[in-house]
Amino acid sequence: MNQLTAQYLRSRFREYYLMASMEAPPDLPAREWGFLFFDQPGMRRHRAFFSRMELVDFIRATVPAHVYHSAAYYIHPGAPTMKEKLWQGADLIFDLDADHLRRSPKSYGEMLDLVKKETAKLLEFLMDDFGLDQDQVSVVFSGGRGYHIHVRDPRVRPLPSEARREIVDYLTGRGLDLDRFISTVQVSGDAGRERAESLRIPSARAAGWGGRINRAVQSFVRYLQALGEDEAVKTLAGVKGVGRKTAKRFYREIAKEGTAEKISAGNLDFFRGSSGLWGLLLPYLAEEGISMGPFIDEMRGETDEPVTADIRRLIRFPESLHGGTGLRVTALPADALQSFQPLRDAVVFDRRPVQVLVEKPTVLEMKGERFDLETGPARLPGYAAIFVMARGAAELDKDYRG
Repeated sequence: MNQLTAQYLRSRFREYYLMASMEAPPDLPAREWGFLFFDQPGMRRHRAFFSRMELVDFIRATVPAHVYHSAAYYIHPGAPTMKEKLWQGADLIFDLDADHLRRSPKSYGEMLDLVKKETAKLLEFLMDDFGLDQDQVSVVFSGGRGYHIHVRDPRVRPLPSEARREIVDYLTGRGLDLDRFISTVQVSGDAGRERAESLRIPSARAAGWGGRINRAVQSFVRYLQALGEDEAVKTLAGVKGVGRKTAKRFYREIAKEGTAEKISAGNLDFFRGSSGLWGLLLPYLAEEGISMGPFIDEMRGETDEPVTADIRRLIRFPESLHGGTGLRVTALPADALQSFQPLRDAVVFDRRPVQVLVEKPTVLEMKGERFDLETGPARLPGYAAIFVMARGAAELDKDYRG
């Protein structure tokens, strides 16, 4: 980014900050703050503010490119060393970023859609499995490549890094032991036969990972049904220990009516000997599910463990601007996530045309418009011009007079 472009972006950021309300996070005097600027290298941190107006005045006077505050609470947040700050606890933070996606999206918009789905999945874990209330959880669009989740329940504030890592392990299913969720029960045999063993898993309504495993098994069965007999048998016979004859019998059983209801209730006993087959298939689902659809692997949550475990982390300040996109870092209630469209709702700049020189071919969709940009001069709506300049894909045309 050249100096002319940096000066222009800074001037537009100033316009925004002069109008923005910028609500301070809870317990403002206990937070450390950090800033990155357009015209200075490195981060300036170890700042503290004792009132909202003091913070707002600083941002309006200095016009940073990026604004961060600590997830932690300190007695002396402005002290120059962590030891001197005297840590008092921290919010529980989850960072969901495109870098953590298993699938590679084709465009920026598709990337944001995928990260939003992962964020919704993580919220489900927090609400259903941990029993958190919506008013204790805030979702924040980072202004860049994903979302942050802030949990401010007093119970999580004192948790050390190790406990926060354990939460991540649970969310991501790390070390998930399927044997804990599989049980064998004795059932009456057919007429003239001895009692037999029947395989059970938790029902679809079960809490936590038990219900997720049930739903993953149902998803696998639907996947096989959609393949048709030949392809499904080929897939099943590819599992170590599963013969073609058994695979065919299994497929024909799951193709019958009532299969979904059986599995939903936790019953995997489709025919005599099917318990042994499921014993081979369930570990396979956990290992190979990602390549075949939303099975057990797709039930796992995604988050950046170092961010969650870091009890002194700086996180983006909601209502600030992201210096790499010009989009607003936007806080929203958990129940508003589904309707939130970042390339519409986090755009704060107007349409005033701006002349730029595109240096990297870029495809962009913002506010319902698509821009296919080739290298060379381009006249764009202000919000799109600011985005591509902030991303390093264009520079301000030296002849532009805005």
